[in-house]
Amino acid sequence: MSWKSRTQKIKSTIRQPKIWRIIKWSWRVLIVLVIIDAGYIIAITPDWDLYATGPVQQSRFIQKYKQDSLQHKQWPNLRWNPVSLSRIPDHVVRAIVVAEDSRFFQHNGFDEEAFKEAMQYNLSKGQLILGASTISQQTVKNLFLSSSRNLLRKWHEFVLTYTMERNISKKRIIEIYLNVAEFGLGIYGVEAASHYYWGKSVSELSFSEAVELAATLPAPVRHNPSTQSKYFIRRKNKIRKHLGYI
Repeated sequence: MSWKSRTQKIKSTIRQPKIWRIIKWSWRVLIVLVIIDAGYIIAITPDWDLYATGPVQQSRFIQKYKQDSLQHKQWPNLRWNPVSLSRIPDHVVRAIVVAEDSRFFQHNGFDEEAFKEAMQYNLSKGQLILGASTISQQTVKNLFLSSSRNLLRKWHEFVLTYTMERNISKKRIIEIYLNVAEFGLGIYGVEAASHYYWGKSVSELSFSEAVELAATLPAPVRHNPSTQSKYFIRRKNKIRKHLGYI
């Protein structure tokens, strides 16, 4: 064996234990992180009985707006007036479901078909343009999480959505969502949005107004019945078409 070969063999035998130590410590760190994250998930998982019935509670987004508005005096006052699902007309519910999650009443919290379609579109464009969050996922995000798009937040969203769907009825989930979704700066829920944009209760909204309310999602600050942006008008016409009204 040549001197060079011996040298390489000695180096490899010295290097190998170091590599295994790195692998061993990496696994230990990973296990610790998994345990910490599991503890965090347990900590943020609510008592679903508190959300299954009764008044709709303030979302994390609403609470954050109240706190942030103290630093932004120019922001409008919070508008939030939750109402029961029985006071929200069927055509309002239908318009928002069609706009945000057409298979909401069929899936178990996750729409695999919509996810595949969104990923195919994103791959064709070479960038992340479309998401595939269901109304259930958006409800969990609004109630307990943040607007961050990192993978850890998405994982927490997945776990909470899974547990919510097994503890709360679909009707209750849509009731919560309609009362905590953002419809403009400081405007949360369909009742507050109806009063702000049309000066009347959600129970009095016409079909056209319901479509405009649905078109406000998912970018309510820039695209809403007041701005009447090009994007808003395109989205409004698309929703009308899906509902069978041209």
